[in-house]
Amino acid sequence: MPTNFTVVPVKDGRRKAAEGQSEGEEDVDDNNELREEDEDVPGDGNPKESSPFINNTDNDKGNNYDGKNMALFEEEMDSNPMVSSLLNKLANYTNLTQGAQEHEEADDDEGSKKKTVKSPQMGTFMGVYLPCLQNILGVILFLRLTWIVGTAGIMESLAIVGMCCSCTMLTAISMSAIATNGVVPAGGSYYMISRSLGPEFGGAVGLCFYLGTTFAGSMYILGTIEILLTYIVPKAAIFVAERKEDEVDALLNNMRVYGTCCLALMSLVVFVGVKYVNKLALVFLACVILSILAIYAGVIKTAFEPPDFPVCLLGNRTLQNHNFDKCMKTEVIDNLTVTTKLWGLFCDGPALNASCNEYFVLNEVTVVQGIPGLASGVISENMWSDYGPLGMLVENKRQPSIPAADTSQDIYLPYVVNDITSFFTLLVGIYFPSVTGIMAGSNRSGDLRDAQKSIPIGTILAIATTSVIYVTSVVLFGACIEGVLLRDKFGDSVKGNLVIGTLSWPSPWVIVIGSFFSCCGAGLQSLTGAPRLLQAIARDGIVPFLQVFGHGKANGEPTWALLLTAGICEIGILIASLDAVAPILSMFFLMCYLFVNLACAVQTLLRTPNWRPRFKYYHWALSFLGMSLCLSLMFICSWYYAIVAMAIASCIYKYIEYRGAEKEWGDGIRGLSLNAARYALIRLEEAPPHTKNWRPQLLVLLNVDSDLGVKHPRLLSFTTQLKAGKGLTIVGNVLEGTYLTKDTEAKKAEQNIKASMTAERTKGFCHVVVSSNLRDGFSHLIQSAGLGGMKHNTVLMAWPGTWKQSNDPQSWKNFIETIRETTSAHQALLVAKNVDSFPTNQERLGEGTIDVWWVVHDGGMLMLLPFLLRQHKVWRKCKMRIFTVAQMDDNSIQMKKDLQMFLYHLRLDAEVEVVEMHDSDISAFTYEKTLVMEQRSQMLKQMQLSRTEREREAQLIHDRNTASHAALNDKADAGPDRVHMTWTKEKLFTERNRNREPNANVAVRDLFNMRPNQSNVRRMHTAIKLNEVVVNKSQGAHLVLLNMPGPPRNRGGDENYMEFLEVLLEGLNRVLLVRGGGREVITIYS
Repeated sequence: MPTNFTVVPVKDGRRKAAEGQSEGEEDVDDNNELREEDEDVPGDGNPKESSPFINNTDNDKGNNYDGKNMALFEEEMDSNPMVSSLLNKLANYTNLTQGAQEHEEADDDEGSKKKTVKSPQMGTFMGVYLPCLQNILGVILFLRLTWIVGTAGIMESLAIVGMCCSCTMLTAISMSAIATNGVVPAGGSYYMISRSLGPEFGGAVGLCFYLGTTFAGSMYILGTIEILLTYIVPKAAIFVAERKEDEVDALLNNMRVYGTCCLALMSLVVFVGVKYVNKLALVFLACVILSILAIYAGVIKTAFEPPDFPVCLLGNRTLQNHNFDKCMKTEVIDNLTVTTKLWGLFCDGPALNASCNEYFVLNEVTVVQGIPGLASGVISENMWSDYGPLGMLVENKRQPSIPAADTSQDIYLPYVVNDITSFFTLLVGIYFPSVTGIMAGSNRSGDLRDAQKSIPIGTILAIATTSVIYVTSVVLFGACIEGVLLRDKFGDSVKGNLVIGTLSWPSPWVIVIGSFFSCCGAGLQSLTGAPRLLQAIARDGIVPFLQVFGHGKANGEPTWALLLTAGICEIGILIASLDAVAPILSMFFLMCYLFVNLACAVQTLLRTPNWRPRFKYYHWALSFLGMSLCLSLMFICSWYYAIVAMAIASCIYKYIEYRGAEKEWGDGIRGLSLNAARYALIRLEEAPPHTKNWRPQLLVLLNVDSDLGVKHPRLLSFTTQLKAGKGLTIVGNVLEGTYLTKDTEAKKAEQNIKASMTAERTKGFCHVVVSSNLRDGFSHLIQSAGLGGMKHNTVLMAWPGTWKQSNDPQSWKNFIETIRETTSAHQALLVAKNVDSFPTNQERLGEGTIDVWWVVHDGGMLMLLPFLLRQHKVWRKCKMRIFTVAQMDDNSIQMKKDLQMFLYHLRLDAEVEVVEMHDSDISAFTYEKTLVMEQRSQMLKQMQLSRTEREREAQLIHDRNTASHAALNDKADAGPDRVHMTWTKEKLFTERNRNREPNANVAVRDLFNMRPNQSNVRRMHTAIKLNEVVVNKSQGAHLVLLNMPGPPRNRGGDENYMEFLEVLLEGLNRVLLVRGGGREVITIYS
């Protein structure tokens, strides 16, 4: 409903009093004129239109805000304009169609001066109703509807009309809802579907709609040529059949030759000047309307004065009366009985004693009226179907007939026969194109005065009108026309007249000429609309290989698209049969309508906040019914054509998904994905999944270098190989600092990580956290990454290879704390050593092994990981070997048997080997290595202490100097605890050395006198012995998986723990340390 606004200016009185400025000087003019952009940016996802919304600030760049009332917001004016400015833009917002009219207006200045914009003036009647009427009524009505009624009968014909008209009416309701949900620029159904269902569906359906429109052009051209050669100038045929059985082939060849010439001529007209096509549109529409009025006038006239169109029957068989005038075998002239031309068609000669066809001899010829009229009661005979195979004779069952023994010669005689095999589903496919064209109004949305009001009313009224025309036509044709004439597709029994023309008043030529121009106009409209639709798809940039078709002439005419359209149209013309082309375009239109219904249903069920159509008479159930009806009609028409059309659409969809440009159009499929994800997350229990469903959901802790580039991209490669696109992958990174100062770096790091993930084909999510220190950041990631039940259960990280060389102990301390936190969170941990030597996704490892060293059981991760890796083609040729360690008291033979049986139940193929490690004396080398490790640790602590002392002394000097200055003004208050000293450089060194020397001597003496801790000696002994065994067995393996020992409970031994791990992994190339999460991850049960 309209709303009235009153704008009251608010003046800053104090400013005027102080500065003495006039009211006129103070007011800021922000009436920004909108300019139409003339350049087309390739690959831009949205049409170049004047957007009145918040992010469009191009026109405001030069406007400096000069007021104090809103000074609080002045820093945000560039991105968030004033409401007054926004409303002003909305008031001036226009949306021009990219139609033929604008293409014809050559723009010489290329945007240098503003183009005068004409406000759209077309109303519902001229802008929507009549174009829809013209597009819906056409070739099928004039050339095939009588034959459909005769073949299917009135009842089944009404069923066909009812199904098809219901389909388009339901689609029109869905389309009206979408079209009134905001502004629909030019592009019609393509724009609606792509913006509602996303670029993949939009591109697939847009191209199907394009192909449908192109084949519709073929159908209209074939209809034009059929009218020309069959009913207007039959003698113009180039190929003439000498025998009756060759007539069909001759007609098809004529259609191909004349159709190609007609296509070339129409393409030339479209290329030279589309404006002539638009100007002739009303003429073509007038032809359609006059033809329909002539039919109704003829029907009324038959009630009291039926026209004279005799049909000649031999027995009950209908005869072609091209070559005879009188329907009789003989006639009496001057008291002499002479034979007629009909006799000569069935006998060897004109003599009365000539040898004649047996059926001709046995049966008499009779004449029936082709148009008996409304009052004749013929409607009861035309009520039911009369299908038949190719070549079946068209017969009147009510006439007497004596069958002949020999029927072999019937195909050579002048009988009316079926030219194709007829059945119900074929007729549905042939008829459906006669109800297409409902998008004509939405395609002109930019030219309408009020599109949101005109499109629903005009389209639905047009469908209702045409539905009434089709239903009444079916009933009236069945009530007025003899059945054999209805089934005579080309009017051979009435001297080659158009069957529907025989019914019209005042002359059959009204229908013939009217239908001829109607088909011409429809063909020209198709050749005008299809290239523009292709151009719109190409300019959207969603299908890369179509980019070339986005270009055209200087005035915007889609030249290349017109050439492609003409080429595809030629394919339909080479098919040459109207009955064969009609089901093809039915498929493409039905698919388009199906997705219009789907788009409306999805948007309605999702209840997205932006779904607020002005058209209120829609419901998701109606949309689903329309969608189901479209799908059913596709398979009813032709199941194999339906499969081909769906395959084409699927291929285009997958192509756009993998190769197309990324577009975000706020489409319903994305909304559907969000709803589905929300529903699945709510349904997903917080509890861990069953062991049978367990798979590693990875949190990959990735480091970046100083340039925010990924340090170890092979870690992502390994993730891809381990996951193979299944399950959850979160790639996390931590930047040190505060978010307010590091937000730019965080976004850049995230972009770099995503680029690396794309390069390494890692499917997952990226999460960059800014934290005051790295340890807290990693802790936050481990605790909070993921959502609901979709959380990670495994952490993957790289081994800190430079921990020994680093002066900062924080690197390895963070590493150990991460291990502790994953253990505390009951998450598994994978640590990759020498990760930069791991294979890329392009490598294919040859014959080799993945060696698993199963020392302790921690849930079966060690068994599961090689199996998952071998699913990827990088590791597919590798064999799995499992080593386990036997102690002195273990029965190694029995252990091997048990392990083999365990692997058999796990359905894993692997070689098994039990390695015996007997208790041996601890070697001097172990003592020495442990001692060196502890001495190094102690020395580092001393060095760290010295560095801390130096920092503390420097702070002490600063504090004392500050205190001495403060004491000059307050000597009396200085208590006995306050010490004042004047420090010189020499005094400082003397004092420091005096305090340090005793401590230093003690520290050095302790280093040389210390004895290794027995617990550390035992741990070092285990690391050395286990390393010897692993290196001996697995040095040549492609990958070694090893149980990771846990860190010590006492944090004082953290550095020794790192040394133990270093010794354990010494001499091995690719190693994956595995630490379980405290639960079983593999099971023998089904």
